[in-house]
Amino acid sequence: MRKNMREDHHEYLEIYYFTPSEFEKAGNVWPIRIGHNIAKSNYHIGPRTTPYYYLIFVLDGQGTFHQNNRTFPLGKGDMFCLFPQVTHEYVTVATNPLRKIFVAFDGKQSLHLLERIGLSPHSPHLSGAATEQALSLMWDFISAVSEGERQATDLTRLNHLYRVFDSLSGMHRPAANHENRSVTWLQMGLSYMQIHYAEGITVQRVSDHVGVERTHFTKQFGKTYGVTPMEYLQTLKMNEAKLLLEQTTYTLSEIANSVGYPDLFSFSKAFKKQIGMPPTLYRQQNRSNS
Repeated sequence: MRKNMREDHHEYLEIYYFTPSEFEKAGNVWPIRIGHNIAKSNYHIGPRTTPYYYLIFVLDGQGTFHQNNRTFPLGKGDMFCLFPQVTHEYVTVATNPLRKIFVAFDGKQSLHLLERIGLSPHSPHLSGAATEQALSLMWDFISAVSEGERQATDLTRLNHLYRVFDSLSGMHRPAANHENRSVTWLQMGLSYMQIHYAEGITVQRVSDHVGVERTHFTKQFGKTYGVTPMEYLQTLKMNEAKLLLEQTTYTLSEIANSVGYPDLFSFSKAFKKQIGMPPTLYRQQNRSNS
């Protein structure tokens, strides 16, 4: 076990946090933290969301990963990603605890960077994709910062992050047949909504983004996912609103703005219609039950 690892109730963890420089934040992607862990038998994360993107490599062990109503088995060599504001959950197999190495990052091109290595909110897991080269580069990254954050400059951090992605980008070769092209624009629309739902986007804007006529997009989306794009956007907003009501002290107006509603009235009306009670009552009941 490495000397910088600390123990808590469900894991052994070595982690390093970064404060992005103005130069990093002016760019497309920047690292937030990096680390690795050894799970204990009771290791269980979530359900919860994250404000950042987390790229995670399984070094050893077994577990299960849940995201977007899908379940993925985790094993040695697997790679998976946690996406901002998308609820996730993962747990170890008690008799074969997970050991992982991970990097969290943010920036306007983070989603595109992940898509280049074959990951998206709709496809957040790749079996056996953690190459020896990528893992070696991750350990190099940790070594570069393990003597303290000030020992690694912003350029050093960016260099290490991009090298990891560069080593993985050549592994992803999507098929070019007609069926996969059709699936791709649906997945692009789904991913776009999952990332930008709180920005007041419309179904027209989503269909424009993927280059498909709105009526056709709505029809195919409903056929594939069982809900209309509008219903899906509403669900994303309400799920985030419920989390904010449960876990923060934000005002209702702040929550309304955070999930893409122009004012408190429209938010409260939509929340009551979908959840069956006003947001104030939902918050009171949740806190009384916690």
